[in-house]
Amino acid sequence: MNNRLKRLVNEFSRHRNIDALLVTHDININYLTGFDAKESWFLITNQRAIYITDFRYIQEAKKSLKGIVLLKQHTRCLAATLFELVKTYKIKRLGFDERHTSVACLKKLKSYCPQRVKLIPANGLVESLREIKEEVEVNAIRQCLKIHFETLCFLKKVVKPGLSERQVLGHLEGFIKKNGVNFSFNPIIASGPNSAYPHAQVSDRILKNNEPLLIDIGIEIKGYKSDLTRNFFLGKMSPSYRKVLEATTLAQKEAIKLIKPGIAVADVDNYARKVLRKLGLAKYFGHSLGHGVGLEIHENPRLSVKSPALLESGMIVTVEPGVYIPGQFGVRVEDMVLVTEEGCEVLSGNYY
Repeated sequence: MNNRLKRLVNEFSRHRNIDALLVTHDININYLTGFDAKESWFLITNQRAIYITDFRYIQEAKKSLKGIVLLKQHTRCLAATLFELVKTYKIKRLGFDERHTSVACLKKLKSYCPQRVKLIPANGLVESLREIKEEVEVNAIRQCLKIHFETLCFLKKVVKPGLSERQVLGHLEGFIKKNGVNFSFNPIIASGPNSAYPHAQVSDRILKNNEPLLIDIGIEIKGYKSDLTRNFFLGKMSPSYRKVLEATTLAQKEAIKLIKPGIAVADVDNYARKVLRKLGLAKYFGHSLGHGVGLEIHENPRLSVKSPALLESGMIVTVEPGVYIPGQFGVRVEDMVLVTEEGCEVLSGNYY
């Protein structure tokens, strides 16, 4: 077993003493195997890891999977094949993640499950491992940010009054394609009053002079992702916009100062709100302060007042306070931060 699988198996005894785990979420399988899994299941026991797939993906899996037992689905469905393995390896307590199991799938699991075998909810085991990034993962995200920086420099040359939001997107798509990478999510390109919508849809609105433009994009390279929001202003910045931009930037800066191992994510979120509250802007900040980023654009930990999580060295999170004034404009300042043993590093600190 590779190190990630070994770490996962070590967690079994801490979760109701399961003796095997069924992983069905493609991204979790990708994390554990390094293989771009599709419509396949992965069974991990204390001593073995078995990848179950069908004829569509069997040849690719043979080429890519090392040190893992590969089993072609040879019965009516994945569930039937799974429980043949359960019988073979004498598994009595099979863990599964409820969040990645549909009602229909759960019914099928129960219908094939032998009476002596118990299905045990074991949620978030793989995701908890993914929270702490290995050096190779941090380097992958740094590579995303390098391209991200080049993209932002390109945008500075392209963005001007008279273009529509959709035309800006077209320029972005061309640049991304030229660099051989992908967006990690659908870009947000929001001008003028559209920037007051936190997740604005790209429209045909024309960019005008003396108004803001909020751009939130992410780059994906080999599965890993970046996520940054930058604020442009076309022409002369209004005093009201400048005040909000400075306040939002200050809230982010002060929140980042708190980030280090052992700090509650709720405290970081609360501190950013405290800064905005003093400036009379907290009522316009309605979402959480940030989220983890890695193989998915939104991962744990969530920087939220509702989360009980503590920061740990190796986590990568966004810090993105936002102020959205309906009918006027919105500002969001978003950077990616790596929690280190001593404190933190703003990975995107030089990418403006």
